[in-house]
Amino acid sequence: MKTLYLRNVPERTAKRLARLAAREGLSVSAFAVRVLGEVAQRADNPDLLADLPDLGVSADEVVADLERAREKRR
Repeated sequence: MKTLYLRNVPERTAKRLARLAAREGLSVSAFAVRVLGEVAQRADNPDLLADLPDLGVSADEVVADLERAREKRR
């Protein structure tokens, strides 16, 4: 397992991380490893998206359909 050392972490950031970690019952280190792991998974997103079939539906169409569905619920 790799060890990372973080330098120049702003005091405000460190305090917020400590608060978030405490809420989860984790050490700051364990919390940071978990969050970094979640963020690192995003590196795979372009490959995953490239493997999806092209259904011929644009992002604009998807957003418009979502907005229509939300309007119906109101």
